[in-house]
Amino acid sequence: MSKKKHGGIGETIRTVIYAVLIALVVRTVAYEPFNIPSGSMIPTLLVGDYLFVSKFSYGYSRHSFPFSMVPIEGRVLGEGPERGDVAVFKFPGDNTTDYIKRVIGLPGDTIQVQMGRLFINGEAVERERVEDFVIRDHFGNVRRLGRFTETLPNGTTHEILEESDFERYDNTSLFRVPEGHYFMMGDNRDHSEDSRGSVGFVPVENLVGRAEVLFFSTDGSARLWELWRWPFAIRWERLFQPVN
Repeated sequence: MSKKKHGGIGETIRTVIYAVLIALVVRTVAYEPFNIPSGSMIPTLLVGDYLFVSKFSYGYSRHSFPFSMVPIEGRVLGEGPERGDVAVFKFPGDNTTDYIKRVIGLPGDTIQVQMGRLFINGEAVERERVEDFVIRDHFGNVRRLGRFTETLPNGTTHEILEESDFERYDNTSLFRVPEGHYFMMGDNRDHSEDSRGSVGFVPVENLVGRAEVLFFSTDGSARLWELWRWPFAIRWERLFQPVN
C-alpha cells in the first residue's frame, strides 16, 4: 500500500515537471502572453488587454529566452519585422523592460514628424480623420480624442490618436534608422514614449515577437476577488480579436 502511494506521488511530481517543461518550451519558441499596462497603443490596444506574441515570427535572440539567459549573438532562424507590425521588444536602455509599439521605420529609412504628420523617406504618410475616440478618464469624465486612419507606404492601415499637432513629439529632427535597427512608435501619438524620445532606435536582437491575438481584456472595474463583477468588467467584444 505504501509503495503504491509513493508511486502515485512520484507520478504526480513527474507530470507537474513535464507540464512545466512543456510550458517553458512553448513560451520560449512559440507563443508568450503579455498584458498591456499603459495607454501608449490606444486605440489598437487598451489598458487591460492580454495578448499572445508569436516568438518565431522574427526568429530568436537571447531575449527570446527567459531572463535573456541564452548567449545568442544577433538573431537566428527568422526575418525582420514588416512595417506596421505591432511588436514587443526589450527597452534598449536596460534590455529588460518589455515595450510594445508599432514598427514604423526599417533599416535605412528616414523618419520625421512635422506638425503631427509622419514623414517616411521624405513622403508624408497618408492619414484620414475618422470618428472621435471616446474615453473616460480616472475622474469619470468623458473625453473625445481625434482619431485618424493612417496608411503606411506598404499599404498597412491602422488607427492612431492625435489630440493636437503641437505636443512634445509632434515636431522632431530627422531620424536616419541605422542598419540592424528599427524605429518604433505608439499609436497614441501624443502619449507614447518611443523612438522619438528615450527609446531610440531598437536593435534587431531586442525584438521579442509580433503581437498576434487578444485572448482576454478587462476594463479594471472588478478586483480579482469580486467574481460577481467580472462579467461586467470583461470586454467581451475584444476577446480573440487579431492585433492589427
